[in-house]
This record gives sequence, C-alpha cells and structure tokens, in this order.
Amino acid sequence: MSVSDWNLFAGDRGYNAPENFTAAVQNRLFWPAVGFTVKYTLVTTVILLVLALGLALLVQESSRWSGFLRTAFLVPSALGLASASLLFYALYSPQSSPLGFLGISFLGTPAGALWSTVVLIVWRFAGFYMLLLLVGLQGISGDVYEAARLDGATRWQTFRYVTLPLLRSSLALCTILCVTGSMLAFDQFYLLTKGGPDNSTITIVQLVYNLAFQGANDLGRAAALSILILGALLVVNLVQFRGLRGREN
Repeated sequence: MSVSDWNLFAGDRGYNAPENFTAAVQNRLFWPAVGFTVKYTLVTTVILLVLALGLALLVQESSRWSGFLRTAFLVPSALGLASASLLFYALYSPQSSPLGFLGISFLGTPAGALWSTVVLIVWRFAGFYMLLLLVGLQGISGDVYEAARLDGATRWQTFRYVTLPLLRSSLALCTILCVTGSMLAFDQFYLLTKGGPDNSTITIVQLVYNLAFQGANDLGRAAALSILILGALLVVNLVQFRGLRGREN
C-alpha cells in the first residue's frame, strides 16, 4: 500500500513509489508533528520515570499504609486510555469543569493542551511503571544494603551507588515502553485536543490518521508515513538496547 496510489474509496490505482514517501515528508504538518511528538516523548518519559521511581521507593517498605498506597497508585492503570481521556476532557471542559474557578484555559493554548495531556498520562501510567520498578526493587538483596550501611554509606550514596545500578534493567524496560508509547500517542490527543489549537498538538500518528481518513483519504501516503514511523521506532529501540547492553557490560 505504501508504494501504491491507494485511495480509501477507489482502492489500488497503481504503483507510484517513492511518491508516497516524498509526499508524506513534504506535508506541511510533518515536521511540526515530528517536533511535537519528540517534545511530548521527552517530557512524558522524564516525568513518568522520576515519579514512578519515587512512588516505588515510597511503597517499597512494608508498613501500615503501603498496601493501601500501592493499590491507590495502581488503580488508574486499570482504566482504559480512551475512558481516562474522556474523564479528563470533562474535567477540563469550561462548561462542567470543577476546576473552572481557577480561570485556566486547560486546552485553549498550545502549552495548556500539552501539559493537560501530560497530567492525564502521568495519572494513568505512573502506577503501572511504579509496579515494574517495585518488582525490580524487591529483587535487590537486603544483604547489599546491609553491606552498604556497614561501610558507612549515607541514604543518598546507597541510592546512587547501590539502588540505581541494580535497578538499571527495570529502568531500561520502563524507558523503552514509555518512549515507544509516547511516540505512538494518538488516543489522548485525538479525544482531548483533536490536534489543536491550530494543529499545535498534532502527533505523527494522528497525522497518519488524518491522511487516511480525512481530506484526501489517501491510504498510500498514510501507509508510507507508517513505514517511516516503524523505521524510527526500530532505530530508537536499537539505540536503547545497545546503550543498556554497553552499560551492563
């Protein structure tokens, strides 16, 4: 399909490579979508990993409230992303928002739309990544921490030189999942912002959707852009895997 002149309604009208690929890259929204997707990926990944690690450390030790907190943090991840997006859309809506008294345009500005979506994603996925990191933390032997204490290590030194290195595999897994999911972001922006305002929050996958099912209904160009996204994902994941392997060695 990516090398054919393929319309949604007319079907395959013949081979036309590499026209679909050049047309997809020359689309006026291509580079803005790439730039926004990269920005969103970096912001979301950093915030999610830092918050998830903090939550995992918070509930790591067994205490009176640890079981309750683990459940409370994990509950949002049981909600579908589309349902969570609709929930936050109602929360941000000027007509029905309980936060309306703040006088903030949550989705009316490019910055507001971005950070409102980031809040949604962090709320939805922080508990999931917390669980992955908690499993990694519980896999670290207590003898290692005891040896660090006997050597006079402070809490910060123990975290930096013991916890983080032994948690590297879990952090790498979370990073790969978060980066991949952010690069393929669609549901949250389609339901919350529709790519607005003024196409400022359109993602690369949303551009694929627009090419295929809106305007020209050009499945050929949409498929070509999908192939480009696949290639980018393969490169990004390969770099992450190789980086992890090198540090482990």
